[in-house]
Amino acid sequence: MIFGRVKPLDAILATAEKKSLHRSLGPVQLTLLGVGAIIGTGIFVLTAEAAQKAGPGMMISFIIAGFVCAVAALCYSELASMVPVSGSAYTYTYAVMGELLAWMVGWALVLEYAVAASAVSVGWSGYIVGLLRDTVHVNVPVALANGPYAGGIVNLPAMIIAMLVTWLLMIGTTESARVNAVLVAVKVAALSLFCIITLPLIKGDQFTPFTPNGWGIIGVGGAAASIFFAYVGFDAVSTAAEETKNPQRNVPIGLIGSLLICTIFYLLVAGGAIGMIGAQPVTGLNGEVLSPGSSELAARCAEIVSSGATLPLACSKEALAHVLKIGGYDWAGYFMGLAAGLALPSVILMMLFGQTRIFFVMARDGLLPEKLATIHPKWKTPHIVTFITGVFVAIAAAFLPVGKLADVSNSGTLFAFFMVSLAVLILRRTDPGRRRPFRTPLVWIVAPLSIVGCVGLYFLLPFDAKMVLPIWGGLGLVIYFAYGYRKSHVGRGIIDVPEHEAYEELKPDVPATH
Repeated sequence: MIFGRVKPLDAILATAEKKSLHRSLGPVQLTLLGVGAIIGTGIFVLTAEAAQKAGPGMMISFIIAGFVCAVAALCYSELASMVPVSGSAYTYTYAVMGELLAWMVGWALVLEYAVAASAVSVGWSGYIVGLLRDTVHVNVPVALANGPYAGGIVNLPAMIIAMLVTWLLMIGTTESARVNAVLVAVKVAALSLFCIITLPLIKGDQFTPFTPNGWGIIGVGGAAASIFFAYVGFDAVSTAAEETKNPQRNVPIGLIGSLLICTIFYLLVAGGAIGMIGAQPVTGLNGEVLSPGSSELAARCAEIVSSGATLPLACSKEALAHVLKIGGYDWAGYFMGLAAGLALPSVILMMLFGQTRIFFVMARDGLLPEKLATIHPKWKTPHIVTFITGVFVAIAAAFLPVGKLADVSNSGTLFAFFMVSLAVLILRRTDPGRRRPFRTPLVWIVAPLSIVGCVGLYFLLPFDAKMVLPIWGGLGLVIYFAYGYRKSHVGRGIIDVPEHEAYEELKPDVPATH
């Protein structure tokens, strides 16, 4: 039976011990790693997307999305402390629910990482184009700074940064924990400065009406589903379990600590943006609701600018910098653009590295061809799969809007979180005696809340984003039954799967995050 192909937890742990990674990360590094992975395009860019859907009600959206992530994080913490190995949700699912579902989760994670890298590339493009325009007066033509959805031809800066990061990964350039910490500090400093400037200038009337579009898909609920992307990254801490000192204690601290810090930041940033310049959605000439990322919204925003009016928050491609500039703090807006320009490429790099890691672990289990993880003799990197992934990431970034990309990425992420929450419950029933260094509190309440939250947010995504997951999943099933089912190590009775010889060459100084 397919569902009977379970890789025993003891075998997974034995595999990890056979050639374990160097354990060097403590709780502070893990928390910084989580904060660095979480704070990215989500808060820097999707604030505009949230404004168009929910208006000031986006603050409730941040709370909803943060709550779903919190209960999912508690489920992640239990499994990560029990199974401190690489592979994240894919490995956990393999141990609990079998190979087929593990494949589906791994395949969904591929969607999450790759599309998220595209979304961050588009977010970086918006900030860097604004920074070039306002500081050195270099105007990137509209046709080359936007995809077809916004009246352009191709988003060239997004495409360039995606391919540049791909090239860096191919030749073996990786980040050190120290560089990662510096970049986290830059992002946190930029957001702190934003809060210091905007919070004292909040005007109460900017919060009315609070929910102009209601609570549905184009409203607070839909905004929560979209800006869920702003929190994604905390699960990357669990992929670092194999490289963590005392993972039973430190992984939960890193997961929950980074999530808590980011939630507080997001609420303060959202409040500052709304209170300073307002965040009401842009409507059509007849008062109709316009969808974020649509050509209709882009055309309406262009009309507003041509009339001499101030560009609304919902129209901005550099949301936080835009708020500061409108408020008269140009220098702070430039710093925000610079912070995004410096920090977001590191997020793209970590996402793309996370993609190669998932491919590596799946190839290690025989579910993907070993050829995909071929190591370059000079660069010591999986250059083939890195190049293929980078090309797809660059193409998506060149032609699609950031909101659409974030929604598609969310569909894969929500599926993975759903499976982890289910795995915790199943493992509590099937293996109750196993040592659990961290136990999810009130698991029979927390895990179902996570499951319901993930399903709810999935159905609040736009229709096209919802449909990508089953189509992508169908493609994955074809590949699995054509190749993975026959070549699987577990299916062939090879339980103790050795680590790839070059894995030590693949791992960076900090674990893959996204």
